[in-house]
Amino acid sequence: MLATAGDLPEGSQWAYEFKWDGVRALLSVRDDASGGVRICSRSGADITATYPEVVATGKQLLAELDGVPARLDGEIVAFGPDGSPSFGVLQSRTAVSSPARARQLAAQTPVAFVAFDLLQFGDQQTLALPYDERRRLLESLPIETPPSLPASDFSSAEVLAIAQEQGLEGVVAKRRDRPYEPGRRSASWIKHPLRKRQDVVVGGWEPGQHGRAGQLGALLVGVHDESGRLRYAGQVGSGFTDKILRDLKLRLAALASATAPFADLEQLAARDVGGAHWVRPELVVAVEFRQWTTDGRLRAPSYKGLRSDIAPKAVVRDS
Repeated sequence: MLATAGDLPEGSQWAYEFKWDGVRALLSVRDDASGGVRICSRSGADITATYPEVVATGKQLLAELDGVPARLDGEIVAFGPDGSPSFGVLQSRTAVSSPARARQLAAQTPVAFVAFDLLQFGDQQTLALPYDERRRLLESLPIETPPSLPASDFSSAEVLAIAQEQGLEGVVAKRRDRPYEPGRRSASWIKHPLRKRQDVVVGGWEPGQHGRAGQLGALLVGVHDESGRLRYAGQVGSGFTDKILRDLKLRLAALASATAPFADLEQLAARDVGGAHWVRPELVVAVEFRQWTTDGRLRAPSYKGLRSDIAPKAVVRDS
């Protein structure tokens, strides 16, 4: 279930939760021959081997539940030096498939699983239950959960101020009487980020100039419209380290294409894509930006990291 971007609603039918600036994941625990724990990304990929410490959390939960199966929705989060969640710090942990390498990274940059919803408990599928009942069941489990703040007790301004003070990504308002709607971007969940964040699909790149000569200069990115066509959303030329530039250039070289993936290419000026190297639209990255322009471009976007947990076709404009 995905949230719709917007202003936070007020009223007793809503509850507020905090956004954690991590990677969305489903944690499933079951007493079976497969080892008992499975972690899936938002795209459905199995990322169990990537996060051994989350596996340990799942095994501990399963043991304390005496083998009763459960499936939890949440985020995998890494924390920066100041103790606040950091998507940048988390980048070193994503897209790692080697169990030995994952264990090594876990010792260097540990992560935590932040559970905020319960989709199954025992033989009961809880999707149809209202939010309040799912939260009650979740909070009864022997696992730490973040707070759910009733809007009858807190104003949207108060929870946003708390999120700002704690260095969190933002706030999500959730309808207390609504079920969990898997696979949908629902108006029953309203997200309000403190920083504008957008996932985008990379459709090409331009070479760097001057100090970046011989390197990647900018990513050419897009989002899908209502008809599923990839529309150009601008260039991302900041937020990179030298290591990130080298890594992205290697990834993009493997995706090289003779044709542009953008549906609106004929509408673009030569200055937008004059020196473009096109790629297959299979790489998703996150950017922060100031605002959308009237012609559908990201204003002042800055690279934040890879999103290996999101399918390219699922990338649409958030706000």
